[in-house]
Amino acid sequence: MAKKLQLSCAIGDYEIVRALKEGTVQPDGIELTVLTDMDSTTRHWRFLRNGDFDVGEVSCSSYLVARDQGMPFAGIPVFLHRRFRHGFMFINTTKGIEKPTDLIGCKMGTKQYQSSAQLWMRGILEHEYGVPHRSMEWFTELDESIEFNPPPDLKITKLANDQSVEAMLAEGELDAVLHPDLIHPLVEGDPRVGRLFPNFKEEEMAFYKRTQIFPIMHVMGIRQEIVDQHPWVPINLYHAFNEAKSLAMKRMVNPRIVPLAWYREAWEEQEEVLGPDPWEYGMTEKNENQLKILVGYSHEQGMIKREIPLDELFIDVSQGRKRGDEFRM
Repeated sequence: MAKKLQLSCAIGDYEIVRALKEGTVQPDGIELTVLTDMDSTTRHWRFLRNGDFDVGEVSCSSYLVARDQGMPFAGIPVFLHRRFRHGFMFINTTKGIEKPTDLIGCKMGTKQYQSSAQLWMRGILEHEYGVPHRSMEWFTELDESIEFNPPPDLKITKLANDQSVEAMLAEGELDAVLHPDLIHPLVEGDPRVGRLFPNFKEEEMAFYKRTQIFPIMHVMGIRQEIVDQHPWVPINLYHAFNEAKSLAMKRMVNPRIVPLAWYREAWEEQEEVLGPDPWEYGMTEKNENQLKILVGYSHEQGMIKREIPLDELFIDVSQGRKRGDEFRM
């Protein structure tokens, strides 16, 4: 029996990776140990700081910082997590904030400054709504996945361990919060907290129609020594992730597997707006465009020293046109 290369792979527990987790899809020549129980921030820290895994789903923003600092990782153009972010900008409702430009000069809380969610939200506020990120004072909760030296004109304060940006927003100590998740005061119906964009879905759909961007949050990182020792591994992993996603999308067409009354209608609406494969992998025109924008945002916001070319960040997984679609002897 041929011996397979054993690799550890830390990823989120998503439908689009179910086939890899369950072993229905296996990368050619590779035996994957798939780890899915970590929260995102822990996984990013352990992969980028400790090198705990051979392959890891990581914050795109932190990956850019790691590469800018010369850390030994490479990227595979597989994007397991995307999310529109207009609905994750929260305000204290007593502060008179009615439009984005009211945030200029505010005290803004974040879970951590560096995360991809924050990178996108700051960039969108600045370039779509005229709110410069340097016009605000920033307060962060977590240690950054990768430490960086902020520019001297960027005001960032790290909160004490017993402080929470969610509680500080509700109490009025902060004016607004950008957060990767729905915050507890909003979920619990606290009237002191609301969304910057109450009509966030309409804003997100308009943003997509205008920009063709469905924001990439995470990329697949791989330790450079794996690439150096086994240069065939990245492309085999890429194809396995694509196959797993394809199986998931076929399965998700069936409305019976999801306990939502209008699931099929939501699926059709998504297809109408975003097309048949919003989670497309590879260096497609849309993906290249938004990755260049992310690199530009990261440089503009003081996290990387230069705008890194995409061919330095991602391994080329091309095998030429029309190859691999059909097996022939």
